[in-house]
Amino acid sequence: MSARAADWNPRHLPDLNGRTYLVTGANRGLGYFASEQLVAAGAHVIMTGRNPNRLAAARAAATARLVDNDRVLGGLETLLLDTSNLGSVRAAAATVRQRGRLDGILLNAGVVHPPAHRETTRDGNEVVFATNVLGHFALAGALLTALAAARGRMVWLGSMAISLARVDPVDPQLVEGYSAWRAYVQSKIATTALGLEADRRLRAARVPVASVVAHPGYSTSGRTRGIQGVNEPTRLGRFADNLQSPITQSKEHGAWSLVRALADPAVAGGEMWGPRYVAHGTPRRATPSRTSRDEAVGERLWVTCENATRMRWPFEAARR
Repeated sequence: MSARAADWNPRHLPDLNGRTYLVTGANRGLGYFASEQLVAAGAHVIMTGRNPNRLAAARAAATARLVDNDRVLGGLETLLLDTSNLGSVRAAAATVRQRGRLDGILLNAGVVHPPAHRETTRDGNEVVFATNVLGHFALAGALLTALAAARGRMVWLGSMAISLARVDPVDPQLVEGYSAWRAYVQSKIATTALGLEADRRLRAARVPVASVVAHPGYSTSGRTRGIQGVNEPTRLGRFADNLQSPITQSKEHGAWSLVRALADPAVAGGEMWGPRYVAHGTPRRATPSRTSRDEAVGERLWVTCENATRMRWPFEAARR
C-alpha cells in the first residue's frame, strides 16, 4: 500500500469545513451516503434530486442520523434537479451559480435499471444516455466557471461493469439494437470516457478544475442499513444480496471511493478511483477500460454531447 493510500481513512475524513459540494441523485443510494459522509466531515452539501418529497425525506434522514451520532458539522440544503431534463439542468445550474462558492460536483444520478424497451425524454434523447450522461455533461459545463473560481473538482460516476464488456459506443443513443444492458454499460463507458476527455481539455485550456472518475464496486441495497425513505430493501432483497456478501459491499462503503475522488487533495485530474478489490474494499487508484481511455472515443462522445445538449463548455471564461 502506498503512503498516500495509507493516509486516507474513509471512516475519518479530513476537515472539510468551508467547502461546498453538489451531489446529484442524493435522495438515495450512493448519492445519499456520499452526502452524509461529506457533511459529517464539515462540508456544506447541496443534495439534488427530481422528486421533492423524496429529497426532503433524505435531508431529514441525514440530519437526524448525524445529530444522533453527534456528527453534524456542515450543512445540508436541497435543490430540484432532473438530469434527464436539460431545462431542469439549466435552471438548477443558474441557482447554484447565484449561491456562491462551489468546490466540487459529484455527478452521481443515473438510471441503474433501464427500461426493457427504448424510451426517449422530452428533449428527444434516449432516457438512459440522457440521465446518466447528457445531463451531467450539461451541468458540469454550466458550473465550470464556479468550479474554476474555487479551483474545484468534478467527479464522474463510472462502473466496474465497463471492464467486463468490450463495447464501443458508436451509437450512444441506441437508435438501433437497444437493450437494457447495453444502454447501461454504454452510459458508463461514456461517463468514464468523458471524465478523461474533460481532464485533457481542462489541462489544455489551463482551467484550474480537476476531472476525476470514480466507481463504487458492487454495492447493494440489501447489504446497506435500512433508512426510512432512503433505503428500504425487501426481506427477499436482503437475503439475495447477503448470499453475495463475499463479493459485495454496502452503499455506505460504495460511496467511499466517490468521496475520496471528490475530497482528497492528493487525487489528481485524469485519475480513476474504485474499491481496492474492484467489487469491494477501501478506495484505491483504478485503471479505466481500454475503450474509455481511447482519446478518439472521448473526442467523439464529447462532440455528441455538445450537439445533443447545445452546450459548449466555457473554457476561456473559466480560465480568467
